[in-house]
Amino acid sequence: MALNDILGSAVSGLSAAQAGLRAVSNNIANVGVSGYARERVNLSTGVTSGKVNGVVVGEPTRVADRFLEATVYRRAGDYGRAEVSANYLDRLQALLGEPGADSGLPARLDAIAASAVAMTGSQSSEQTVASFTADVQDAISSMQQLDNDVAGLRGDVESEVGYTVDKINSLLKRIHELNGTVAQATGLGRSVSGAADQRMKAVEELSTLVAVNVREQPDGRITLDTASGGVLLDRRLRQLSYPISGQGVSLPSYPSIEIRFADNNGTMGAATGEKLDSAAVGGKLGGLLDLRDRALPQFSEKLGVLFGGLSEALNAVSNEGTTVPAPASLDGRNTGLTGTDRLGFIGAATFAVTKADGTLVAKTVIDFGAMPAGATVDDMVAAINAGLGGNAIASFADGKLSFSATGAGNGVVVAQDSANPSARAGVGVSQYFGLNDVIRSDNSTLVPSGFTETDGHGFTTGQTTEIVLRDASGRALTSYTLSPTTGGSVGDLVDDLNASPLSNFGNFSLDDRGRLRFEPTASLSGAVLSIPSDSTDRAGTGRNFTQLTGLTGASSGLGSSEVRPDVLTSPSRLPLARFQENAAVGAKALGAGDTRGATAFVDKLSSTIDLGKDGVTTIERFSSLLLGRTGLEANQAQGNLADAAARRDDAVNRRDSFSGVNIDEELAQMVVLQNSYSAAARVISTATEMYDTLLGMMR
Repeated sequence: MALNDILGSAVSGLSAAQAGLRAVSNNIANVGVSGYARERVNLSTGVTSGKVNGVVVGEPTRVADRFLEATVYRRAGDYGRAEVSANYLDRLQALLGEPGADSGLPARLDAIAASAVAMTGSQSSEQTVASFTADVQDAISSMQQLDNDVAGLRGDVESEVGYTVDKINSLLKRIHELNGTVAQATGLGRSVSGAADQRMKAVEELSTLVAVNVREQPDGRITLDTASGGVLLDRRLRQLSYPISGQGVSLPSYPSIEIRFADNNGTMGAATGEKLDSAAVGGKLGGLLDLRDRALPQFSEKLGVLFGGLSEALNAVSNEGTTVPAPASLDGRNTGLTGTDRLGFIGAATFAVTKADGTLVAKTVIDFGAMPAGATVDDMVAAINAGLGGNAIASFADGKLSFSATGAGNGVVVAQDSANPSARAGVGVSQYFGLNDVIRSDNSTLVPSGFTETDGHGFTTGQTTEIVLRDASGRALTSYTLSPTTGGSVGDLVDDLNASPLSNFGNFSLDDRGRLRFEPTASLSGAVLSIPSDSTDRAGTGRNFTQLTGLTGASSGLGSSEVRPDVLTSPSRLPLARFQENAAVGAKALGAGDTRGATAFVDKLSSTIDLGKDGVTTIERFSSLLLGRTGLEANQAQGNLADAAARRDDAVNRRDSFSGVNIDEELAQMVVLQNSYSAAARVISTATEMYDTLLGMMR
């Protein structure tokens, strides 16, 4: 080998050792830095004219395993979703109060039952009656406050959705810029370690916010897809568009998050046609969407069902009773009916007029079963007025029934027939029209409608109801805008819904109480309906499709409910007495001190209530299941968070153990490189001596 070749090989050896030492030095400087992938210098044998000619030093490359990095991304997404779910469910559980706390909803419901029992033991005490009505109002106020708190919590979630979308957009832009840097360096044959490390950290942070699939490209770029296959990033930047970002308001429904093309500055352009609209997107954003669209609305709906059951139970007892003396008039709530609507009652009820001392002035028994087929509400009103001979007047207008005594000092009573009680939709005539309710609500009928498929729906052409179906993850499967036609029947509405896209996922039907039910297919267990908007108005009564069909818990009327003010201010107005249905005119039909209604309240609160799709159960059991389920979900969320954190940490440790810096290995490599450097230097020294010897021989 020529001396020049020897010197060339030795010099290349020095260069290789120096490059290796620079890489080792850089690695040692970054020891312990999470996400840093150590560098390794690529060396190859130099060949010139078919002869070995030293070492060729290449650019340093990252020591990384893309499969381990992909695992970190997946685990980061699981952790992001688990963390946000655990935090918000813990806040929801805190709103319910500590188990056994006096301020908690269970304690307030228990107080109602205890007060009812107290009324039976101290029959002449107005204080116990006042305590009962106060406890009822306290429970309603507690449910209203809880409902408002959950709405506020949902608003907080919505705010965080907006902030998360903004953060995702900034990370996508950052990764896009780093993609360009890596691709340029790759094309020039330079090291991409620094830019690639920064890009990996950005992708890891992004994967915490939204689940992504990462694919490496030949030019060094990476492309990002969502879990459902939507493209987030390729050679062209994309950004997420959310119309109400950061507003933080609780709404019936929210717009989808669109994926749009964007220029390098992040300015959005045309939509790609892909959307992020459910928890399936994964990561923190998926957890937020699940909370916003499923978990929190579901709790609010169940809370509405609980209130509906409580109000139906208490109003059932109050409408079977009366006060002594009887009230001069009874004014019902808005039922959404018109005077020409089918009456639809079975059984019988007594409408009576009494004096202040309880003496019966007049009465008439309305046998609904004996009335002509197709009898209307107006027919019932006419029968009441005819039977009482002017001693009282019944009227029906704007969906409300009123019943008033005409004589000074007289009062009116509506009593169920003990042997054959009246009923429509499972409730008596007084309760159906709300004549003597103890709980009232301005925006709910508080009882099922009792409609059949042949009844006219009462809506007009141009009125609409938007219905959205979501799966158990909160993803909107489909939606439909119901548009009734003037003159149609309730059955037409059911047929319309069963012919809509909603029918691909379940079936609609009317139950025996006139409530509209949706039964999802077996593969969609947990799917729920929501009604974001409803412009319908039945026959000008102000009652809409949502309120009359009971399709969702949003129709419960909790927000505007209260104990009847006159009952709260005057305990003697609580209807605890019972009418003596066999009393003759001129005889006592009501007696002072009659508080049989107190026992009826106790019995009713412990009996089962038909809650529709939520089954037949007691108020106590349903509230326990509701609150217990919330606590269980919060506990499970904490467990999921601990598991997700452990899996994420394990994935990070595995990645870093492969690509991270081991100080002992680097120091050992440094010794090897120093020896290599010394060896190359000795070769140069030897070659130099040989040159000197040859030159000396020439002198």
